[in-house]
Amino acid sequence: MSSATADRRRADPARARERMLVMLALPALLLLGVIFIWPLLRLLSMSVADGTLDQFEKAALDDLYVMVLYGSMEIAVLVTVICLALAYPVAAWLAQAGRTGFILGMFFLLLPFWTSILVRTYAWMVLLGRNGVINRTLRDWGLIEFPLPLLHNLTGVLIGIVHVMLPYMVIPIYAALLRIDPDLRRAAEGLGAPAWRAFLRVTLPLSLPGVFAGCALVFVITLGFFITPALLGGGQVMMIAMLIEQQVREFLDWNFAAALATVLLAATLVIYAALAKLTGGQGHGAR
Repeated sequence: MSSATADRRRADPARARERMLVMLALPALLLLGVIFIWPLLRLLSMSVADGTLDQFEKAALDDLYVMVLYGSMEIAVLVTVICLALAYPVAAWLAQAGRTGFILGMFFLLLPFWTSILVRTYAWMVLLGRNGVINRTLRDWGLIEFPLPLLHNLTGVLIGIVHVMLPYMVIPIYAALLRIDPDLRRAAEGLGAPAWRAFLRVTLPLSLPGVFAGCALVFVITLGFFITPALLGGGQVMMIAMLIEQQVREFLDWNFAAALATVLLAATLVIYAALAKLTGGQGHGAR
């Protein structure tokens, strides 16, 4: 038997398995096409329904809309930085905690997922208001004389979004830390490196894929936030999703709302692609 014939016989079962997997995935792909791709195409067609790019020109050149998009990105960056600062120590503790500590930590970390985002947001309104739990407690303790402005401003929006997004940052970092061989850190410390240097030279570089993955996830999701900034911002903090909803609800301008949504989608994809490239580069570097 020739080597070419043997190769073909070995390839036939592989092709059959590949065809079977494609057939099994076909219903799910069709469902995704109906649920996601068709509405997306409809959105794109609405944005150019008048046959021109005037809606995109308005979204790209009008100072108001540019400022809102820039403000949304600024909030997304702040949320990402705050989540990273809070999530890394939590993820490091979870990676080293025992079974009981890990279960308790994951329980409290994932608890927000079991509560409606609307309920969570109203809970923060009760906590952060001028006569809310936090201000009343601080006044009773004599720490403040006048209520702190924690609601209907950027501070309240950041607190609410960080509370929602923190698990999305912790879990990728935790997964990356879990894959690091602890013997590497012990070897560095055994060679005379203090704990902080072992962290900076060994643990941190190897955990960067998880850091970049968490940052990409938090940043992209935060860009499209609506309920939390709408309620905690009190109309004082405008994000792009709120602006899109306003165009539909108040002005019935579906075409311009579609153009704004398309701009947001394009910006999100570009940023995600850039972060994914950084994540891939860091992942290869870690290996």
